[in-house]
Amino acid sequence: MSAINSTLANTLVRIDNLHFSYGNQAVLNGVNLSIARGQIYAIWGGNGAGKSTLLKIMLGLLGPGSGSVHINGLCVQRDAETIRAQIAYVPELVAVYPLLSGMENLRYFLALSGQSKPEPALLEAALHAVGLSEAAWHQRSSGYSKGMRQKLVIALALARKTPLLLLDEPSSGLDPAATAELHRLLRSLQQRGLSVVMVTHDLLAVTEIADAFCFLRKGQVLQEFSHISGADSFGQLQQLQQLQILQLLQQHAHQQLQQQLQHQRQQEPTPSVAHSAASAF
Repeated sequence: MSAINSTLANTLVRIDNLHFSYGNQAVLNGVNLSIARGQIYAIWGGNGAGKSTLLKIMLGLLGPGSGSVHINGLCVQRDAETIRAQIAYVPELVAVYPLLSGMENLRYFLALSGQSKPEPALLEAALHAVGLSEAAWHQRSSGYSKGMRQKLVIALALARKTPLLLLDEPSSGLDPAATAELHRLLRSLQQRGLSVVMVTHDLLAVTEIADAFCFLRKGQVLQEFSHISGADSFGQLQQLQQLQILQLLQQHAHQQLQQQLQHQRQQEPTPSVAHSAASAF
């Protein structure tokens, strides 16, 4: 096998010159990414960077304006349904049926995916693997924390044997202990052969868990990074923090400008008032 063919075979997600707009507003502007099998890969950026839009295109929920996305060798535009069967998605706001127990939720969602009669041993193994306590298996999920709901959805991925796990802002709303537990779980999933792609604004979480990641800003990949370790870690982290601070400052300046313009408009007299004032003289 040639070096090129070997690289392609090892690539799980390939994004080529991807563009997307909402009306006249460009959201993604020439995104190129190659994500290897077996990686924990993070797409990092602030609000409005295009992270959620990129995730929706990968899920086949939005069609790209131009460019292409391939997952496991399949084109998202042509094979969206087949691709979705190979992806497990954990949204930022994890929703399960609150009146059903964890085990009942797992059975229900597996039935929707075509596994109408899963073996009890398969369900138990998946729940054990994600670290959901046996006491919670038969409790209504209305009492589950976000971390517990995440574990339940990840257990579904294991039971479905999907090769790719997509997570949207996985550490949002988690305390430090729950975040550390999530990271341990993702590493254990990686050891089982799953690939993980997460989108997040949490730089610290990225540097702790990701094997590689990119910085997405205003719909463009500004920089890619491999695993941060050793002497380079502090310098690279500083550089990223400076980029994030610059982005926040720019957002703040834009908001202040909009507020000033709005205030000025409110202070300006309307044409009828101005005409009346002029007539008084």
